[in-house]
Amino acid sequence: MSDKADLRHDRDLRGEGSLVAHFIYWGGALLAAWHIWLNTFGVLSELRASTIHFAGFAVIGALAWPLLAGGGRRGALALLLDGMIGLLAVGCVFYLFLGEESFYARSSTFRWYDWVFTIAAPLIALELIRRTTGWVVPILCVIAFLYMTLLGPWVPGAFRFAGLSLEIALFRVFYSDDGMFGNIAQISWNLVAMFIIFGAFLQVSGADRFVLDIGRALARRMLGGPGFVAVIASALSGTISGSAVANVTSTGVVTIPLMKKAGFKPHFAAGVETAASTGGGILPPIMGAGAFIMASMTSVPYLTIAAVSAIPAIVYFFGVAMGVRIHAKRHDLRFVDEEAPPMWETVRRRGLPFLVPFTLLLYLLFTGIGPAYAAGAAIVAVVVVSWISDTPMGPRRIIEALALGAKSMAPTAVLLVGIGIMISAVATTGIGSTFSIMIDRWAAGNLAIALVLIALASLVLGAALPVTASYVVLATLSAPALTDMILSQTATASLVAGNIPDMVRMIGQLAVPDLVIPPAGTAMAQADAVRLLAAIPIEMRSQIFDSLLTPGAATLALLSAHMIIFWLSQDSNVTPPVCIPAYAAASIAGAKPLPTAMVAWRLSKALYFVPLMMAYQPFLSSNVFVQLYIAAFALPGIYAMSAAIEGFAEAPLKIVERVVMGVAGFVLIVPFGEVANWVAISVFIALMTINLRRSRQIARSEAAAAAPA
Repeated sequence: MSDKADLRHDRDLRGEGSLVAHFIYWGGALLAAWHIWLNTFGVLSELRASTIHFAGFAVIGALAWPLLAGGGRRGALALLLDGMIGLLAVGCVFYLFLGEESFYARSSTFRWYDWVFTIAAPLIALELIRRTTGWVVPILCVIAFLYMTLLGPWVPGAFRFAGLSLEIALFRVFYSDDGMFGNIAQISWNLVAMFIIFGAFLQVSGADRFVLDIGRALARRMLGGPGFVAVIASALSGTISGSAVANVTSTGVVTIPLMKKAGFKPHFAAGVETAASTGGGILPPIMGAGAFIMASMTSVPYLTIAAVSAIPAIVYFFGVAMGVRIHAKRHDLRFVDEEAPPMWETVRRRGLPFLVPFTLLLYLLFTGIGPAYAAGAAIVAVVVVSWISDTPMGPRRIIEALALGAKSMAPTAVLLVGIGIMISAVATTGIGSTFSIMIDRWAAGNLAIALVLIALASLVLGAALPVTASYVVLATLSAPALTDMILSQTATASLVAGNIPDMVRMIGQLAVPDLVIPPAGTAMAQADAVRLLAAIPIEMRSQIFDSLLTPGAATLALLSAHMIIFWLSQDSNVTPPVCIPAYAAASIAGAKPLPTAMVAWRLSKALYFVPLMMAYQPFLSSNVFVQLYIAAFALPGIYAMSAAIEGFAEAPLKIVERVVMGVAGFVLIVPFGEVANWVAISVFIALMTINLRRSRQIARSEAAAAAPA
C-alpha cells in the first residue's frame, strides 16, 4: 500500500469525519456536560467521581493520541490497542462501584481482580502522560513507586526508607487521599475541568476574537504596536484559558503575522507571543491547574491566591512589554494598524460575551460562592449573553464548546491523576521533609542561596516537565524549607526591631548560653538574631515563630514560598527542549523553535525577578496599597534590568551605564532599605534623562542626514 493510501486509511480510522472522531466529539461533549452536572447538582463520592473523571478522559486520550502512528494494518492495530486501553480504564470504574464495599469488608485483602485494576490504573495513566507530555513524568513516577517498594531499603543515609509491600503500595496509590484518585484528582474534576470548559465556551462564543480586537484597538499607533497587541491580547486571553499553549494557538495566529508585517523577525515575533502567553498561567482569575493545586497544598483559599496574584502578574506583563518596546525602539519598528477596529465598535459588537460572564465570575468568587459553582454560572451567562451578540450559541455551538472543553482538558486530567503516584510516594516515605532539610543545609539557612538552588532545579525540571508537573514536584520537595527560611527572615527582622518575647529569651539562653539577649524593646544586632534563630532546634521553631509573628505572617510566608515555586515553574513554557508554546508559536511564524524559545526566555525574565520580590517583601500581602507601593519601585526596576540586559533603553547605553542601570534595577527589585530605594530611583531617573537626550540627538542627526542638500 502506498504512503498516500496509508494516510487516507489513517484518516478513515481517526481523521475528521471518521467514527472515532465522532465518538471523541460526542463522548467529549457528554463528559463535559457530566462535569458541569456533577459540580452544580450532582452528589457522588469523591473517589468514585475521580475514577469516572479519569476513565472518561483516558478513553478520549487513548483515541485522540494514538499509540502507533500510521495507517493500514498498523493504524488498525493501534486503534484496537487504544480501544482496549479505554475499555480497561472504564473497567476501573465498574471495579470500584461493584467492589469497593466488599474490598473494605475483607480488610483490604487483595484478590486477583484487585491486583488487575490497581495495577492497570497507574499503567494507563503513565502511558497517556507519555503520549501527551513525554517520558519524564512517567519515569519519575516509576522511580518514586520503586523507591516506596523496592529501592528504599537500598538507599543510604537520610533518604533510606524501609519499603512497603506491593499490596500496600498499590492500595495507597489507588485508594488513599494522596494517591491517584485523591486530592489532586478532586481538584482536577471539581475546579480545573470547570474553568477549562468555561474557557471553551468563551472561545466558541467569540470572546477570543474580542481580546484580539481590543488589543489591536489599544495598540494601533504604538511604537512596535503589534508586539503590544500580543501582550494585551495574551493577557486578556489568559484570563479565559490559563494555558500558554491555548493562548498561543488562539491569539498567535493573528498577532504573529501582524508583528512580521511590522518588521519583527519571525523568531522574535514568535518569542514575544510565547512570553506573553506564558503570563496566562499567572494572571487571575484562571491561573491554570497549578493555582488550584496550590490552594489544596497550602489550605489558602483559591480566591485569596487569585486576589494577591493580580498586581505581580501585571508587573510580569510590563516586563514583557518593555522588552518589546526596547526592541522596537532599537530597530525603529513603526507600524500603524490601519485595519484595527475602533474601540467602541469592538466593545459593542463583541464585548458582552466576554465582559458579562467574566464580571459575573469575579462577582460570585468575591461573594464567597465556590469556584466550581461560579464557573457553572458563568458558563450559563456565556450562552445567554451570546444571543445579544453576533455569535449566538444554539444547541450545535453549545455541543461544540462542550467537546472542545473535554478535548482541551484530557491531557491535564490524565497528568493530574497520574502524578498522584508520585505524591503518594512522597507522602508515604517522607522524602519531601528530608529533601527540605537537605536544602536548608545546602543553603546554610541563607534564603538567597536557597532561591538560587530552587531556580536551578526549576530550570532543569522545566527543560523536561510541563508547568503543573514541575510545580508539584518542586513544591512537594522544597516548599517546606523555603517557607521556613522566609519565616526566619521575618522573625529576624522582628528580633532586630526589639520584639523579644519571654519564650524566645528562655529558649535562646538554653540554645546559645554565651549570647547576650537584650531586654524586650531593645534592638538586637542582626548577626545575633541570625545566630539565635539558627541555634534553635527545628522541632521548636514553630513555637518561636508563633511567639514572634502574627498568624497572617505565617500564612504569607507559606503562600510566598509556593507562589515563588509556581512562578519559577512557568519557565518550562520557554526553556527547551519541552517548551510546547514556543514550538507552537515558531510553527505559526515559520521560525526555528530554539531561537524562538531563547527570545521568549529573555523576555520572560520577570519570572525570576518577581519571585525575588515575593521572597524579600510582602508582595503577596492582602493589603493592595502595600502591593502597589512595592510595584511602584519594581516597575522602573524591571525596565532598568531590561535595558541593562539589552544594552538599550530609548537609545544605546554605554558599558558603564549598563552596569549602573543593572545595579539600580536590582536594588529596586530586591530593596536594601528605603534609603537605597530612593537612591536607586534617583540614579535611574538621571540615567534615563541622559538616555532620552541621546535619543533626541540621534533623531536630529538622522533627520539632518536624510534632509535634501
